[in-house]
Amino acid sequence: MLTAVRMFLLHAVVNKAAPAWVLEQLYELGDDRDLPVEAQGESGGMRYRLRARHRLQEPEAEVDRATDEEVMAMLRACRSARDRLIVLLLSRVGLRPGQVAGLHRCDVHLLMDSRSLGCDVEGAHLHVIRRQNVNGAWSKSRKSWVMPVDFLVVQAADQYAVERYEILGEGGSAFLLVNLFRPPYGSPVTTGAIGELCESLSERAGLGRQVGPACHGQQRRRCRRLAG
Repeated sequence: MLTAVRMFLLHAVVNKAAPAWVLEQLYELGDDRDLPVEAQGESGGMRYRLRARHRLQEPEAEVDRATDEEVMAMLRACRSARDRLIVLLLSRVGLRPGQVAGLHRCDVHLLMDSRSLGCDVEGAHLHVIRRQNVNGAWSKSRKSWVMPVDFLVVQAADQYAVERYEILGEGGSAFLLVNLFRPPYGSPVTTGAIGELCESLSERAGLGRQVGPACHGQQRRRCRRLAG
């Protein structure tokens, strides 16, 4: 926003719509003598540049992350393999709720060698891809990326695959995580459902506070995040 305002005013000065002294309030005049030799150019002459006077200083807020004991208590409170996998994807892999709910089955490669699937990435991993999903889930990152997973996540994913097959067979959507215990069966879980699950697990585990993917408003003081 600061950059946009500066550029608007600079445009106004250049086009005589604002007085020249406006630039003095926005920029301070500097030369290239304080730059490294490599950045001074080859002309040998002194060059001047404008340096912005105003910069936004954003304080870094400390994140109150959940402890290992709290995560383990939530895992013990889970009543299904699917819920255990969700907790591990949030806490151990570090995915956001939108990324978890937006995973497709084809994004998860749990073999040590996935070249048979057309993927050259070694080891067990998953692909986080930003796409338009019917459940409204999406990754904030514009770029696709690969996240390795450990044996705990692989084991949880295997147990969930068995659980899903026993309930839905080959049915269900192409999404990784789907509704198994309430209608509409086989439809993808939503980010709201993941938040409700974390709240329920926090209560069943007796944590005394809500532990979840993020905290907002008045909940921030008594809420811890599953991951950074």
